[in-house]
Amino acid sequence: MVKNSRKSSVLRRKKKIILLTAYPLLLITLLIGCAKREITNIDSSGKNIICFGDSVTYGYGAAPGEDYPTVLAGMIDIPVINAGIDGDTSIQAMKRLEPDVLDRDPLLVIIEFGGNDFLRKIPRETTIENITEMVERIQKKGAMVVVADISAGIFLTEYHSDLLKIAKDNETIFVPSILKGIITNPNMKSDFFHPNADGYKMIAHRVYREIRPYLNENILLRTNK
Repeated sequence: MVKNSRKSSVLRRKKKIILLTAYPLLLITLLIGCAKREITNIDSSGKNIICFGDSVTYGYGAAPGEDYPTVLAGMIDIPVINAGIDGDTSIQAMKRLEPDVLDRDPLLVIIEFGGNDFLRKIPRETTIENITEMVERIQKKGAMVVVADISAGIFLTEYHSDLLKIAKDNETIFVPSILKGIITNPNMKSDFFHPNADGYKMIAHRVYREIRPYLNENILLRTNK
């Protein structure tokens, strides 16, 4: 009876050691598993998150510091750069891609364009070609990419499937319908189209929710190198 008791005690201790050893590995697996799918440059060694877009990124209609990149910066310990310009189209953005994004040591770049292209009647095919080229050039630089979907309900729905396809084909993060519940809610807007401070806060949270698992995985990969 004593021998069996001792044997059971030894087995229990061994199981405990195995569990304690396996727990950190399990935690890492769970954290990585939170990411929805594999993306290109998950091991990016860049330093900055760059929000590259038009007036919605710039923060038109809100006071300084209420734009979504600034709100996002308060949620993470990584520098966030607002590279949004009011009124920008994807054509104009292509001309400033290098100085505003590629030359700024990007870790992750959030692309948000299409609204002004639509208003200025730029063919959707041209917009999609430009955004695709942005993605490819940013990935070649070694950074992760996020494609922000500007559609919201019945508004700009024709862009949704095209932007989703870009994200899937190029293995980028995808943030669906960043203006959903904002564009149709007067309490979340500063004018017909642009969010107010509350609207930008909602966009920041939507972006954060989608990028957080990938930033966690990036940190783990870089720490274990």
